[in-house]
Amino acid sequence: MLAKIEQNGVPLTAADLPRGKHAVLVLPKAAKLEAVRGVPFMEVLAAALARRKKKLDELAKSPIATDLPQGALAAWVMLDPAKSVFEQHTVLRKALSLVLAEKPEEIVIAVFGAATERRRAAELAVYAAWVNGARLPERKRKPDGAVLRALRLYGYRAADGLALQQAVAEGNLLCRELTVLPPNELTPANYRARVRQLAQQRGWRHEEYDVKRLRKMGAGAFVAVAQGSADEDAAIVHLSYRGSKTRKHVALVGKGICFDTGGHNLKSARTMHGMHEDMNGSAVALGILLAASEWKLPLNLDCWMAIAQNNLSPRAYKQNEVVTALNGTTIEIVHTDAEGRMVLADTLTLAARGKPDLMVDFATLTGSMHVALGDRYSGVFATSDELARRAIAAGRASGERVCTLPLDEDYDEALESQIADVKQCTMEGQADHIFATRFLKRFVGKVPWIHMDLSGSSCKGGLGAVATDVTGFGVAWGVEFLKTVLSRTR
Repeated sequence: MLAKIEQNGVPLTAADLPRGKHAVLVLPKAAKLEAVRGVPFMEVLAAALARRKKKLDELAKSPIATDLPQGALAAWVMLDPAKSVFEQHTVLRKALSLVLAEKPEEIVIAVFGAATERRRAAELAVYAAWVNGARLPERKRKPDGAVLRALRLYGYRAADGLALQQAVAEGNLLCRELTVLPPNELTPANYRARVRQLAQQRGWRHEEYDVKRLRKMGAGAFVAVAQGSADEDAAIVHLSYRGSKTRKHVALVGKGICFDTGGHNLKSARTMHGMHEDMNGSAVALGILLAASEWKLPLNLDCWMAIAQNNLSPRAYKQNEVVTALNGTTIEIVHTDAEGRMVLADTLTLAARGKPDLMVDFATLTGSMHVALGDRYSGVFATSDELARRAIAAGRASGERVCTLPLDEDYDEALESQIADVKQCTMEGQADHIFATRFLKRFVGKVPWIHMDLSGSSCKGGLGAVATDVTGFGVAWGVEFLKTVLSRTR
């Protein structure tokens, strides 16, 4: 649950920080203390900077914390408008971490400077406070400290209560809450039940394609993965949100493998650890849907979640099998740990049948994307240069950075099969993020399409605005990208 916010359009004064409070003071870009006006306790900041032998503008990279005369703890940070959103998010996350370490129930956020500076500072700082103040699920006998329950904002008042930032924060939090749940709790059956409840609460249309139904439909790629589990609790879940007065239609698709053993090509203990997070792509798609509906985005959205597990059992699919996907494509199985592209193949086919104007899918799909980019970016592929440019722009605007990668047709040569229409993957693993995308492209038809391989879904120590290892990467990007869809004619 996000902290409740109280907005005070008036500037912060010393009287607003009684003993025991926690505050983040966000200063405008300045080189000297004399240039910053109307900020209380500047003598405290000046002394702290002198003791640390720091210059004022270094606060734009490294915030500091000081005790105030009344006993409050204040973190001082500066926003430099010349820096990227990612960099501004990062320094705000560092500042907030200085006060959140004491587990306060309430934080004061004060913004200073010109009107435009205060507005932007408030948007960025409150969003960072919301995503970091909420506690993710944990199973400790004694919870670690208090939960942030209230934010008091000084220096800016938003007429809409910062509705967009709150919606994106709620979507990000939902994504992270689901992703960190242990696999004995977030089984496919439990995941489906939670999504069903959420759909009822939000008024979304809800439909499920369970294994029995998918088998009858001929969705052999999805069923091949799902059949390895003792319980046939896998399903493709379809959610629909309809915005007011719009014909624009976007489909969101997410990989939801609740645990990935690798199947017959069993992972090692080291690489299997953390595979409960392999459902993160579906949680990103769901988080975007939640944010869009909370913000009442005037778009028609369909969310398709491929929920299953990749288990090892006598019934599990094997190397050298040939299975037939929902669109009739025959697939030669090369490696059972390439299950994500299998479940996505049939899910993309279903999504494409709805003839959306655009499809975007999210998946923790390949280890080779981590090799290519590490965990501070995610990789995207697009079916047109225009879509690629918009994807990059959305990354810059949201603070969730993406890098576009090639999608050239000649990569298909490596996926040629002697006995089927296509190989599932190659044995070598080189450029697997590209081969996986070329494989998936066979199932999107002629629909404009973006594929995001979520190498940034987890980053030790946090990333951008988010301080936890699990980042919720993709939710803020997705909302920002959907805004570009609104700005264009059909």
